[in-house]
Amino acid sequence: MDLLYLDKRIAVCIKPVGVLSTDEPGGMPALLRQALGDENACVRTVHRLDRVVGGVMVFARSARAASELGRQMQQGQFQKEYLAVIHGRPVPEAGRMEDLLRRDRYDHKTYVVQEPGRDVRPAALTYTCLKSAEEMSLVSVRLLTGRTHQIRCQFASREMPLVGDRKYGLQADECPIALWSHKIRFIHPETGEEMEFMRQPPDIYPFSLFFPEK
Repeated sequence: MDLLYLDKRIAVCIKPVGVLSTDEPGGMPALLRQALGDENACVRTVHRLDRVVGGVMVFARSARAASELGRQMQQGQFQKEYLAVIHGRPVPEAGRMEDLLRRDRYDHKTYVVQEPGRDVRPAALTYTCLKSAEEMSLVSVRLLTGRTHQIRCQFASREMPLVGDRKYGLQADECPIALWSHKIRFIHPETGEEMEFMRQPPDIYPFSLFFPEK
């Protein structure tokens, strides 16, 4: 377990690609309990990453901490930033995406729609293009809402699918999805201290195109 921070109220760690963020066998809470040496420890998921996405996450170690972190998310105090590699280059190079997203529970996909309706939620994010190489771009994305597959769906709907995302993008991509939880910022649920944690993506293609110093 790659722990970045641990105290009696929270645990900040790196979720590996392929591991569930929810509390079930093999999920991150179970792995954290194993790392703590206490199978009955209180470890609660307060935000999620798709199974295929890795990066920085925080878990609550008490019901009160989970409630407070949840409140921060609802009120926009909990900030999540991602790094993604997309096909193409965004125009403009920095901006905001706002859409209505509908989650289809049968095919487990999210779609951009034009009208409000059942299972339709507003979604917003901001992005900045950091670098471009080989007809791909590295973008920094800040989520303003937390919809399922939001980043993947919103970029794909603008013909800029994430590299490696065969669900929303190109079937020809053979690499893992290029999406990484890069940075989180929140207020400690007990001390009130502002906390920030960051980790660069792993040195694998296509991220390796943009971080040659690694």
